Amino acid sequence: MTSTSHGVLVGCDGSPDSERALLWAAREARRRGTVLTVCHACTPEEAEEAPSDGPASGQVQVAGDQCLAEALRFAQGLMGPGQARPLQAVGPAAHVLCEHSPDADMVVVGQRGRDRLPGSLLGSTGQQVCAHARGRVVVVRGHWHPAAGYMPGPVVVGADGSAASRAAIAFAAEEAALAGVPLQAVCALADSPGSLGGSGRMQEAFDRDLARWEKEYPELTILRQVTFSPPRTALLEAASAAQLLVVGGRGRGGLEGMLLGSVSQAMLHHAPCPVGVVHPQ
Repeated sequence: MTSTSHGVLVGCDGSPDSERALLWAAREARRRGTVLTVCHACTPEEAEEAPSDGPASGQVQVAGDQCLAEALRFAQGLMGPGQARPLQAVGPAAHVLCEHSPDADMVVVGQRGRDRLPGSLLGSTGQQVCAHARGRVVVVRGHWHPAAGYMPGPVVVGADGSAASRAAIAFAAEEAALAGVPLQAVCALADSPGSLGGSGRMQEAFDRDLARWEKEYPELTILRQVTFSPPRTALLEAASAAQLLVVGGRGRGGLEGMLLGSVSQAMLHHAPCPVGVVHPQ
């Protein structure tokens, strides 16, 4: 398991959801033995509005600096000195996080930020980062919490034999092995190819993909679940007790050119736990 220059990259804006994301990301970086990069972005319009002189020295910039400093101080308290780094940038938060995603093990964001719309289930930053970032993105939502005595459930992954699915299994197996919990792999045959034998080929690919990670992590318990339920139903049911749900960005059923498939979208909006979205490299 190699580490990148940014390690675990987390976006922060001072909102309650970003604080939860920061806590999740700090735990993840500590478990992986890598650096945590705490990123705060202000828009070009905000940067232009900030005065260049005077006692305030730029109210918007000062507010951004304060937000980043508080987040960094909190992260360093969890990680230890030198284990958390700041990243201050000008630009839309989603653009900044996507731009730096190739240099990160994963990107972590909260479910919604400060600009949340009433009734929204996923903020625009999370939506854009999940669609456009490289590699692995985790949206921290749902019932995860690090309270004393909390017993984490399994890591659940959706698998359909696609390239994105194989990348998702790789990430999910890694996460389950690090956490010391079972990996529950779900193959929903309702979306199998309509041609003769399509469901059989999907199940064969499912077994073949999992066999690789059984060899890679012999100590890992892998639970196979093959069902004829729709993928959305099967994954949401499996995630009810999970600590993390992982899906590929777009599976077999996605239309060409789509960055996020309908199943991934549904999980990001309705899953009861943090959701990992993985794009194949």
